[in-house]
Amino acid sequence: MTETDPTESPWRQRSRRLVYQNAWVSVLHDEVDRPDGRPGIYGVIHFQNHAVAIVALDDRNRVALVGQWRYTIDAYSWELPEGGVPPDETPLVGAQRELREETGLHAGQWREIARIAVSNSVTDELGTIFLATDLEQGDASPDGTEDLRLRWVDFAEALAMIDDGRITDLLTIGALERVGRLRR
Repeated sequence: MTETDPTESPWRQRSRRLVYQNAWVSVLHDEVDRPDGRPGIYGVIHFQNHAVAIVALDDRNRVALVGQWRYTIDAYSWELPEGGVPPDETPLVGAQRELREETGLHAGQWREIARIAVSNSVTDELGTIFLATDLEQGDASPDGTEDLRLRWVDFAEALAMIDDGRITDLLTIGALERVGRLRR
C-alpha cells in the first residue's frame, strides 16, 4: 500500500452527466480515473438541501420523537424531527423551522452538536445535528407529505429503542448517541 497525501483526492473526474433531477435530488454519472489509475464510473446522489436533525430534550429528560411511514423503506419509523434546509437558509434557522413544523415545539436554547456526512459512499449530503432545550409547545404544521405522530420518550428509553431495533434512522441514532456521550 502506498502512502498518499490525505489532502489531495486520488480520484480524477473525466466527465459528469446528469441522469435524473427533481426538486430534492440529482443523480449524476461520472466517468473517473480510480485511485489505482484505471478508468471507472461513479454514481453520485446530490441533495439540493442540507440535512438537519434535532434532539429536543425537555426538563423531564424526555426526547421528542416523530413517527411516520417512510415510503422508501416501506415501514413505519420513529425518528427525531429532521428535514432539509434549502441553500438560502442557515442550518440553525432550518432546524428551528423543522422542529416547529413537525412538532409545534419552540426551543429557547440551541446548540450545534455534530456535523455529518450522511452516506458518503453514494451521496454528497451533509448535515448538522442540534440539541434543543428550554422547550415550549405550540401548534405543529407538517408538510403535506408528512403524517406525523409526536411521542415523548425518556432519553434512556430512546437509547434502548436503538439497541432493540425500534429506531433505525441513522440521523436519529447518531444524534442520540452523540447527546448520550456529551452527557457522560
